[in-house]
Amino acid sequence: MRPSTTPRAGEPAGADRRWSPALWGLLFVLAANMLLDALEVSVALVALPAIGDDLGLAPHQLHWVVSGFAAGFGALLLFGGRLVAILGRRPVYLAALLVFAAASLVGALADHAALLVATRFVKGFCAALTAPTGLAIIASAFPEGPARSRALSVYSLFGASGFSLGLLLSGALTEVSWRWTFAFPAPIALLLFVFALRLIPRDTPDPKAPRRYDAPGALSLTSATLLTVAGIAAGPAFGWGHPLTLGALLLAALLALLFVRVERTTQQPLLPRGLVGRRTLLRSALGAGALNGSYLGLLLVSTLHLQQQADYGPWQTGLAFLPAAAPLALTALYSGRYVTRFGPARLIAAGAAAASLGCLLYPREGTAVRYATDVLPTMLLVGAAFVLAFTAFHVQATGSVPEHLRSTAGSFYQTAVQLSAALTTVLCAALYPAGRGPALALVTAVALAGLAVALRGLLPSRTTDPALGPVVEPPSAGRTSEPTQGRP
Repeated sequence: MRPSTTPRAGEPAGADRRWSPALWGLLFVLAANMLLDALEVSVALVALPAIGDDLGLAPHQLHWVVSGFAAGFGALLLFGGRLVAILGRRPVYLAALLVFAAASLVGALADHAALLVATRFVKGFCAALTAPTGLAIIASAFPEGPARSRALSVYSLFGASGFSLGLLLSGALTEVSWRWTFAFPAPIALLLFVFALRLIPRDTPDPKAPRRYDAPGALSLTSATLLTVAGIAAGPAFGWGHPLTLGALLLAALLALLFVRVERTTQQPLLPRGLVGRRTLLRSALGAGALNGSYLGLLLVSTLHLQQQADYGPWQTGLAFLPAAAPLALTALYSGRYVTRFGPARLIAAGAAAASLGCLLYPREGTAVRYATDVLPTMLLVGAAFVLAFTAFHVQATGSVPEHLRSTAGSFYQTAVQLSAALTTVLCAALYPAGRGPALALVTAVALAGLAVALRGLLPSRTTDPALGPVVEPPSAGRTSEPTQGRP
């Protein structure tokens, strides 16, 4: 028998080779960091009422803790990919880990809402750096084939499990203090930094990669996102016709137009021309955005409902949400097989239908909660939606573009997913003071819009998108695309 060789962390792992401890260590560092990014949203959701009580935030202001992270992640994801291309994977990844740890500690000690939200935005930017970088490192350390598929399966499992783990941790830690939910990632990130310093291979930036940062594009998109969220949030506080509200929304629209103009005129845009014109990619981004936005909006409303009106504690709330989050973690390793058998369009349509039905079933009136009949059916249907559509969305998005555009397509796709989360949560928070019904009506409308987009994907198309290749394992997507954040 021929003796096997064991590659180091920086060497390709051939399909016929056993992985060395260093290679396993590299994968564990990348996957564990993905898990940290994935649980950032769920730990914040369950802790929202406790944060509001401690910092004096009204329900319509609490959304910033969630939307701040999503805005930082989504608005800066394309820019993060450009930073990695210019500066290299290793230095960007290591710096992001350190900043993430520092922001976690500062957020845990924050006595003012503005400081807490600022740390959430910074952590979102860190996720925008580590998500695509982690996938790029896997692609360089594990060659295409069984070795990379195996690595991506582990990576996907960690990402899909993060949201569920965050619910449990937040429920337990918030019973002591909400500050622990933001503090505990700090030492973990520092520990990962120590191992990453040794295990992440050095790399040289691709000389063919764009050399311009496109700061105007990144700044205009980020500013437009934050001003949109701020303008919507100002509505309940100052009135929808107040100059502050209208001014913020108008300025956001102008900055969005500026972003489009910058991207159309610059020589090296963050978003390549023609990518948005690909209908299958655009449909995937819109559908996944609707699914993720309606889900987080639903959980925001349900968190406030269960804890402020139905007297649920944080631990009970975290357990109540598990049926929506756990199924994805349990099926992540096998989801690629479903896509191969049924095709992404059918699974996406079925998932969108399940999510829409779940949103429709959640009770609009009353404070008394019978969990088995009022909440559980919705959570089970939403959980089924992610089991069906999680992998299918990514396969449909990245499989519809040429190989050299797939990384950027994944970033565009995930940008839409995160920005929809930021906008839907702030809209739900703005409507919630008028009652649970209006906020849930918005959530349901977003889910139904996603269903309409999904049904369009079942119709014959006259466009000539490239055919999707066979899928054996969960996709190499990411937080660029999934497996980031455990959500599409």
